[in-house]
Amino acid sequence: MAKARKVPKLPVQQLVILALCRLADPISFSSVFPYLPEMIESFSVPKESVGRWAGVSSAVFSLSQATTAIFWGRASDRFGRKPVILTAMICVMSTGLLFGFSQNLAMAIVARSLAGASNGNVGILRTTVAEIVPWKELQPRAFSVMPLMWTIGSVFGPGLGGALANPAERYPRIFGNDFFRKFPYALPNIAASLFFFVGLTAGSLFLKVFSKQSNINLLTYTLLALHSVAFDQLLPVFMHHPRLPDRFLDPNSRLPFKFSGGFGIDSDRIGFIFTLYGVAGTIVQFLIFPPLARHYGILNSLKVVTVIFPLVYMATPFTALLPNPFTQQIVMFVIMLVKCLATIFAFPCTTILLTNSAVSLRVLGTLNGVATSVSAIGRATGPALSGVMFETGSKKGWAILPWWVLAGFAILGAVPVWWLVEMEGFGGSDDDDDGQEGHEEPEVPQAEDGESTEHFVIGSLETMPRNEADGFINGREELLPTSGLSKTVS
Repeated sequence: MAKARKVPKLPVQQLVILALCRLADPISFSSVFPYLPEMIESFSVPKESVGRWAGVSSAVFSLSQATTAIFWGRASDRFGRKPVILTAMICVMSTGLLFGFSQNLAMAIVARSLAGASNGNVGILRTTVAEIVPWKELQPRAFSVMPLMWTIGSVFGPGLGGALANPAERYPRIFGNDFFRKFPYALPNIAASLFFFVGLTAGSLFLKVFSKQSNINLLTYTLLALHSVAFDQLLPVFMHHPRLPDRFLDPNSRLPFKFSGGFGIDSDRIGFIFTLYGVAGTIVQFLIFPPLARHYGILNSLKVVTVIFPLVYMATPFTALLPNPFTQQIVMFVIMLVKCLATIFAFPCTTILLTNSAVSLRVLGTLNGVATSVSAIGRATGPALSGVMFETGSKKGWAILPWWVLAGFAILGAVPVWWLVEMEGFGGSDDDDDGQEGHEEPEVPQAEDGESTEHFVIGSLETMPRNEADGFINGREELLPTSGLSKTVS
């Protein structure tokens, strides 16, 4: 018996974000109209020729838009809707500012032409609306949003342009400076750029490219790379840092938290310790991680080790207070082994969860590319920050400073882990194993015309026939209003 059809819901949040991205365009476009004749006159154009050049400026905008619209659309098909939408917004904002700072007619005409060439978001936004709202009963409401934004922007834009043009003469107390006297038409375009900035911010942060679970995994992965790599980089510096003879007699020490100094050991000894550290890591990687992760689960393992990281970092500086070098190095090696265990569990577990969070295999390459980029940012930020903190702590007598800062990042990295969900992935559950004895494939009901009624579920919003869903998601999974993509039989 077929399952009851779920009632689709309008993805309001995504439509609001798209509306913010759309609003800036008509504001920028229409704000030019009130001051355009005055601006052309300021370029020493005869009054009788102002109308002709005003028409030319509008014509080059539209002609340039007609020339590049197809290329913008193809780019969005190839590279994804979100990056192209944001790129186009940046281009339109930049060309608008160029127009506002124009010093002659030729520069102004070129700027308007470039603005038209950059204005490729009209069709892309319509396509995006069609992709996130494929349900016919909701399309009248959804497709009315973009025209509404154009209407609002066209009403607001001329008022903005007329009020802010030539501000040095209109508002001399506020804008009566040389800058606005030299660029009398910059202010309307600066104001319009603020609307682009709002749209860019909203689009960058909230326009969905990956599922919610993917985004949480990316955040976890970034913070993990930040504090883990920073620890490994900082540890040799700490071991080599001079050891104070007696911290208990140091007048600058305020035990147990205010003290300074390291181990004072040379590079040979440090290299030997890290060699043992690497050997231990190899053993853990191949002999301990696979069975334990399989037994306790990937997510449970990750939760445990994220709690271990801050404890390791907070304990590390206190090894400098131990009475002799041998004891210091033995205790430090034990701490390193614990950190090694946590790291070897954390990175593979995060990678597995990230992979399984992808809404489709088609976006998996992009998702892993983004993960590589953001983790690289973490790996760059962590060592740089911990190095500065170590220098500051050494000068002030606070050896714990860099380690406790890393512990703070480790705590931040542990928080989102508790919002993660262990997704099934692309291989299916164990129950789907064809090799299991007694396994039976569920019967797929047939439609009246004899075709299969197999469906794809997109999120929890709606179902559609598989052949339609394939066309819908092909190359554009990043814009699905969903946190997952699964297959079902209705």
